[in-house]
Amino acid sequence: MIFETHAHYDDKAFDEDRNELIKSLPGNGIEYVVNVGASMDSTRSSIELAAKYDFIYAAIGVHPSETGELSENDIEWLKKEALSNKKVVAIGEIGLDYYWDEPERNIQKIWFERQLELAREVKLPIIIHSRDAAKETLDIMKAHKAEELGGVVHCYSYSKETAKEYLDMGFYFGIGGVVTFKNAKRLKEVVEYIPLDRILLETDSPYLSPEPNRGKRNSSLNIPYIASAIAQLKGVEYDELVSIAYQNAKDMYFKKLEQI
Repeated sequence: MIFETHAHYDDKAFDEDRNELIKSLPGNGIEYVVNVGASMDSTRSSIELAAKYDFIYAAIGVHPSETGELSENDIEWLKKEALSNKKVVAIGEIGLDYYWDEPERNIQKIWFERQLELAREVKLPIIIHSRDAAKETLDIMKAHKAEELGGVVHCYSYSKETAKEYLDMGFYFGIGGVVTFKNAKRLKEVVEYIPLDRILLETDSPYLSPEPNRGKRNSSLNIPYIASAIAQLKGVEYDELVSIAYQNAKDMYFKKLEQI
């Protein structure tokens, strides 16, 4: 069975067939899904999905690109939900994204730090989003002792050298559809480098569909393509890779998934 560690089934791309698709997942080997918040609205939607489906859990938090409107009242709401809702298993996705010019970088940093503090307050692991901001992300995480929080670097896209920094902090690596792309040389080198016990399977649905479905709407049904590519890079059987990644996901979310 597969543990999908990062999806966005609240996205409007699923509006026409959301329930039908989600209901099909267990029958296709997807045992658990973490639906990840990227804004206050999508966080609320993630919580609603987790309440509706037994096998869906929620991560709550605000993506760096959505931090321009964030307030301390929002943080307090997130804190209350994290402490009271057993289906909330992580704070995320949070971090820095310098690909776009807005929100300004200082605002992103302020709310990244505040959400790291939130994760410490509620004792949950973190889901890191970092794009074009490798050094700044690590600097902030180290300053806030993120190794004490634990978590995953979602959609990892940096070098082996940076991967070592995250390994030293005890973090997992979310590997998705990009690993199947022919031009993903750097990511493939990283996957070859990092240990099996640090790999999590994710799709980032509806984004980043793997080959042979690149360019189409993504879903957890595409994870076998991702797992096959990783297994080949690691020189292990598909079933072994899926089993190890499943256990890794359980270990990461252990504090809130003790019933599994």
